[in-house]
Amino acid sequence: MFAVDTPSTDAVLVRGFRPLAGKGARIVVLGTLPGRESQRLREYYADRGNAFWFIVERLFGISGVYHERVQGLIRKQIAVWDVLRLARRRGSQDNKIIGGTERPNDFAAFFRTYPSIKTVFFNGGRAEEYFQNCRPPGLLLDVRTPPLPSTSGANSHLTKEKKAERWHEVLRILANGRP
Repeated sequence: MFAVDTPSTDAVLVRGFRPLAGKGARIVVLGTLPGRESQRLREYYADRGNAFWFIVERLFGISGVYHERVQGLIRKQIAVWDVLRLARRRGSQDNKIIGGTERPNDFAAFFRTYPSIKTVFFNGGRAEEYFQNCRPPGLLLDVRTPPLPSTSGANSHLTKEKKAERWHEVLRILANGRP
């Protein structure tokens, strides 16, 4: 399913988080796997260099402490999750995931639990690649490609403002009520 790489002693096992989602969610934004700072704080997109929460505030007017931002996303019918439930990784970046150690989340169960989600966005190309390898067959979803630009600070060829412009598609889908 996934490429195999040789594990290293400096690689650590990284576990993903539970999804952030409410029963009325219409859109899910899928990342790959939480980074080190997110793991430490147990919060999605906790690294200060990550533009995710900047984009959420810019597009949806959602700000505040983490819990308030999560509740704001739920009110806006946006779910957040990661494609991988676990993998071994050296460092914090997606390109440091060790091939062959990846284990995807159970998307069949996820979409049964949140049947109102019809549109999938990807926070970067790596998330899309992993999802395409584990996507449950037969789901009627609007899988948006190409992926949105990664909000990671490692994606330095776009400013936070330019990333927000490209993420405007999420707002358009929500406003239109359909893909």
